[in-house]
Amino acid sequence: MQPEATSPSLATHTAVSPRAGTRWVQLALGVVCMMSISSPQYVWALFTKPLAHALGATLAQLQVTFSILIVLQTFLAPLQGFLIERFGPKRLLSLGALLTGASWVLAARATDVVSLYLTYGLFGGVGTGIIYIGVIGLMVKWFPDRRGLAAGAVAAGYGMGAVFTTFPISTGIAQSGYQHTLVVYGIVFGAVGLLAALALRSPPPAYGRTLASFQKQGLGADTTPGAVLRSPIFWLLFAMMTMMSTSGLMVISQMGAFARDFGVAEVAVFGLSALPLALTLDRVTNGLTRPFFGWVSDRIGRENTMFIAFALEGVAMTAWLVTRDNAVLFVLLSGLVFFGWGEIFSLFPSTLTDTFGSRHATTNYGLLYMAQGVGSILGGPLAALLYQRTGSWTGVFAVVIAMNFATAALALSVLKPVRRRYLAQHAKEIA
Repeated sequence: MQPEATSPSLATHTAVSPRAGTRWVQLALGVVCMMSISSPQYVWALFTKPLAHALGATLAQLQVTFSILIVLQTFLAPLQGFLIERFGPKRLLSLGALLTGASWVLAARATDVVSLYLTYGLFGGVGTGIIYIGVIGLMVKWFPDRRGLAAGAVAAGYGMGAVFTTFPISTGIAQSGYQHTLVVYGIVFGAVGLLAALALRSPPPAYGRTLASFQKQGLGADTTPGAVLRSPIFWLLFAMMTMMSTSGLMVISQMGAFARDFGVAEVAVFGLSALPLALTLDRVTNGLTRPFFGWVSDRIGRENTMFIAFALEGVAMTAWLVTRDNAVLFVLLSGLVFFGWGEIFSLFPSTLTDTFGSRHATTNYGLLYMAQGVGSILGGPLAALLYQRTGSWTGVFAVVIAMNFATAALALSVLKPVRRRYLAQHAKEIA
């Protein structure tokens, strides 16, 4: 398939460089913006128990809220990406910050699961989705020479942001109730996100097509979203990201439930309760893995890095299941599981942009990011239903472990040769 765009020649583009340090300031602002939307996803497990008691809802009913959050965050991403590229990031990202904060403030007044779906789920999904896809799209454009690292750094903000809120929110729920906690932190998240969003901007039009970016080997032409959707490479990446998203989102959404079933949730580990300690450690490793493996992939290749990281998660989850009644290992292995999972948010956008160019990067990644929405359904309510049917988490873990190893194998055996052929053909066309 030939890309529906022409690759600008080196002779017709010179490097467009804003003032030194501008892109690093933008990166820092992107990290802050991402941190402000981290908690709605990553501390959800802390709210399931009090919400179930207050609303009289089952776990499966509550997990629909989580799925709505992720589905809307992901399935609206192509439209949101298009709007950001059309109207600029400042207005859209500011709206996303306000919606994210409002989702928690309004959820505090929910009296049934439908109200929860419309507030925490609907507003939260739209708000966090605008910011997530917008910031990732901006960073792969600001850093054409270090896409893995840049995407990983802002994705780390999303993965690690909740490390600063997990224990305070857990304490707030215990001392003041979940409703007061939702209001206070909703206001904080909205304000912080808004301030960061107002300072973000797009790079100059030719910045992503500089001499430096085209001197790097293995970059594809700028390809329209329509052409991307017709590419087998896109659908292979979509299937791989779906499987990896399912694995991680099962753990994120169900961790409170299976930790209690394993009998380790309230066990003291290093003087702290195992569940909030594990959630805090997870936020750290889930954040660190993103720039780390992004940086690694800039050096040894995207597919090689995928194989290492995805296989690592499969091994860690297997060990986690086998030693599930050991509270200390539960905490430590949970961190390793997330270290093997979180890098999907640096590897997939950088691989996609390397392959299909940066001009439509935000919209193109919005299309791929919908895989996260599919994963939320498989890892959220469907995983909860599988547990309810079988009465055991073993089957749920077996499915996601198999997905980890299958995706690792696909990275080397299928994605790597297919993408190599595609880029080689592109190189011939622009020679």
